[in-house]
Amino acid sequence: MSSANSIGTGGRGPVNGGISFWYADDGIPDAREPLAADASADIVIAGGGYTGLWTAYYLKKAAPFLRITVLEQKFCGYGASGRNGGWLYNGIAGRDRYAALHGHEAAVRLQQAMNDTVTEVIDVTRAEGIDADIHHGGVLEVAYTPAQLARLKAFHATELSYGEKDRTLHGARETATRVRVAGAVGSTWTPHGARLHPVKLLKGLARAVENLGVTIHESTPVTEISPKHAVTPYGTVRAPYILRCTEGFTASLKGRRRTWLPMNSSMIATEPLTPAQWDSIGWEGRETLGDMAHAYMYAQRTADGRIALGGRGHPYRYGSRTDNDGRTRPHTIEALTTILTRFFPQLTGIGIAHAWSGVLGVPRDWCATVTLDRSTGLGWAGGYVGSGVATTNLAARTLRDLVQQDSGQSGPTDLTTLPWVNHKVRKWEPEPFRWLGVHGMYAAYAAADRRELTTPTTASSRLARTADRIAGRH
Repeated sequence: MSSANSIGTGGRGPVNGGISFWYADDGIPDAREPLAADASADIVIAGGGYTGLWTAYYLKKAAPFLRITVLEQKFCGYGASGRNGGWLYNGIAGRDRYAALHGHEAAVRLQQAMNDTVTEVIDVTRAEGIDADIHHGGVLEVAYTPAQLARLKAFHATELSYGEKDRTLHGARETATRVRVAGAVGSTWTPHGARLHPVKLLKGLARAVENLGVTIHESTPVTEISPKHAVTPYGTVRAPYILRCTEGFTASLKGRRRTWLPMNSSMIATEPLTPAQWDSIGWEGRETLGDMAHAYMYAQRTADGRIALGGRGHPYRYGSRTDNDGRTRPHTIEALTTILTRFFPQLTGIGIAHAWSGVLGVPRDWCATVTLDRSTGLGWAGGYVGSGVATTNLAARTLRDLVQQDSGQSGPTDLTTLPWVNHKVRKWEPEPFRWLGVHGMYAAYAAADRRELTTPTTASSRLARTADRIAGRH
């Protein structure tokens, strides 16, 4: 297979970019009006992705009298919310660090809140009549080398220690009864996960928010945030509370270049599989599927019978730049296709229908956070490090409670006392150290994965441990 343009598609190649397969499948939404002039509100939310829309939803449900304005630079879901892998699951970035800072029980409470969030999202979509192709099949993570199996067993034990008592561990034979991944030697499964169609969820949530009376202005980039002011090219919106929900695009705001690093993740979607191909794979439970590689993959079986699979491609653009329409390098398409056929060799030559990329927000300590500065009215949530489909919902409910507490509408709640609230983290290094560090880190992870595939050892590669230290994960 010599190039991405010949991957089982009759020589014409996959659709590359165009935001994502999810938008190609469900359509780009009609444009909403941009901001026309200076305006005022009770709450301004910068960013029309999951975090911003969920925050608007819960605030408006709690206090219908609030005048809430969402400002979105392109259109709602243009960023990670419209490009992700559709994993609604209970993972959260930074849990171990929060346990070290605040104690194990505090981290257990955070994990339980995430477990409950999966059900919360499913319940709200049902109540709001949002058909997002949700299948509550859980999350299956597999190991296919001795070193991966050792990490998987350690990961499983750690999850149990954080209170996940309904998680199960499987050997090779039990794993194959769920999905027949070539060479899989074990897996761990949790019920706290579901597959969904990211754009169908996003569009339904935006409709629900507008139906509640929230104002959404698209094609309105927020260029600067300061107390009580959100500045755009078309005017300034003033409000007591300005909530930043910009995730991977935070670096585009004035003074925020080094706040969160915009990390790239890439995906492919296959042509629909035949019934015979699905019979050879299994996967009847439609679990979201991941692995224990250092440069891990993530996949789902879509509602229309494709495999959508993602992982790291070109991890970071110099100067914290972000892409425009999701166009993906041919080498990355090849690399993701190689992962697909390593998992399922019988799919060698299958057509790749679409390839795309997007950015996610990474804080310097890899910890997701929710903050409200009571002295300025500035708040923010994000830094999900790729685990945002469910985490955005918990973050939004937490922002709601923080705003209500600050405005005197309520006291502290279970959510406002979670350990990720008001967490502080230092900035990323200036260039070129940021670029060198990120690319060096992922080169080390890739080398570690290659070495583990050829070396029969249960010990994780030293290269990966070195990359963890560079990343600041430990």
